[in-house]
Amino acid sequence: MIRIALVGDIGSGKSYFSKLFKFPIFNADLEVTKIYEKDKNFNKLIRKKFPQQIFSFPLKKEELIKCILSNPGNLKKISKIVHPIVRKKLNIFLKKNKNKKFVILDIPLYLENKLRLKNDVIIYIDSKNKDIKSRLLKRKSFNNKLLKLFKKIQLPLLAKKKKSDFIIKNNFTTKKAKRSVKYILTQLRHERNNT
Repeated sequence: MIRIALVGDIGSGKSYFSKLFKFPIFNADLEVTKIYEKDKNFNKLIRKKFPQQIFSFPLKKEELIKCILSNPGNLKKISKIVHPIVRKKLNIFLKKNKNKKFVILDIPLYLENKLRLKNDVIIYIDSKNKDIKSRLLKRKSFNNKLLKLFKKIQLPLLAKKKKSDFIIKNNFTTKKAKRSVKYILTQLRHERNNT
């Protein structure tokens, strides 16, 4: 099994590209949403940590955003609770798909959380700032202060680019996107057959 990890800026199109590969995807953001909505144990821990700010189950995003914006240090505290749960879910996903040729890892903090294994293939999704901005503004949950906080805990984009095996220029056209994915898979299959 080859693990393909997609990295890049917030809003660069990682989740869109992950679907184009047509292989099992581990989407960390989706898993976090499920944890907020369904994990009673997580909810208990988070309410204990922030009794003045978190009250609901399922966890309301507004409460969480308020909690993070009231003190930027709270983001780290929340991450410390949520990341081990996401890691467990990742391990379950990898075990379940161990016989697949490829799996796709759509994990925003993949490099930051030191999830990289020696044979992982890293693809950097390169998008123009103005394209990213216009896409982010369309998101219902867009919050500029929150976005800045999330960017602070991420590696600089240049560092992510340097650590990548492939770079896909994303100009948000489906035809070009599919062509890029096809090219990368052809390269990987060719390398695999030659080792």
